[in-house]
Amino acid sequence: MPIIDIKNISKSYQSGEHALKNVNLSIHQNEIFALLGPNGAGKTTLIGMICGLVTIKDGTILVNGFDNVKEAKHARSQIGLVPQELTTDMFETVWNTVSLSRGLFGLAPNPKKIDAILKTLSLDNKKHAQLRELSGGMKRRVMIAKALSHEPKILFLDEPTAGVDVELRKDMWETVRKLRDSGVTIILTTHYIEEAEDMADRIGIIRKGELILVENKTTLIKKLGKKTMTIELTSPIKTLPDSLKNQQLTLTNGILSYTYDSKKDENRISKIFDILKQENIAYKDIQTQQSRLEDIFVELVNK
Repeated sequence: MPIIDIKNISKSYQSGEHALKNVNLSIHQNEIFALLGPNGAGKTTLIGMICGLVTIKDGTILVNGFDNVKEAKHARSQIGLVPQELTTDMFETVWNTVSLSRGLFGLAPNPKKIDAILKTLSLDNKKHAQLRELSGGMKRRVMIAKALSHEPKILFLDEPTAGVDVELRKDMWETVRKLRDSGVTIILTTHYIEEAEDMADRIGIIRKGELILVENKTTLIKKLGKKTMTIELTSPIKTLPDSLKNQQLTLTNGILSYTYDSKKDENRISKIFDILKQENIAYKDIQTQQSRLEDIFVELVNK
């Protein structure tokens, strides 16, 4: 059974504009799922509906088996939410901040559990520090600790590394991997598409309220990613000979480029090299490059 099961979810504004259109999605237990989309695509609305922050009128959402309308309290207890904004008392200590969050869910105090969470997030030596004394990266970790304080099965990370420098980002993602390995299902949104490519098991792309694609990350890149072959010529030429003009090549600064789909039989690679030999055009280097997730994302959202 999926840990989150979304069926036929739609959401419209009073103006009649659709925020979400008949979204169906299953998220598996113990995966990192990245939800990508441009601003205004519907990411925040969908996450808000899953977390019980936005009213559901059309469709159903089950969170670890609980209907998040009919069994809202139980469903909400399964979820930890880390918002993009830092929303906490800067004069409170790390320990009190995390402990209070656990109490808000009606759970009894459990110092050992709080200690374990802080240790996982490398905050154990900062537990008596006030939040205002911490770096931006440390404050982000405190927000994650708050979200984990009631022992949820699912953790939502909304732009978790926004405004965080590159070194801290790497550290943050290492922490996220540890959480996934400990049994927490991670759903994240990010504008850093290279992070989704590095971190996620599966990718969902949303555009204008519609979930246009959900795919295993590796399969997606293989399925939709194109390859580009570049051929560096020994002696640069200014124009393509007639025999090469119909081979979908581009010529830039003495380098020939050919973009192709490696799965299709009609790629022209062998034909290109036959023609180069016939024309006595020598080359000194050949490279191929696979399209990255960012290329695929841009192509899909602009269609």
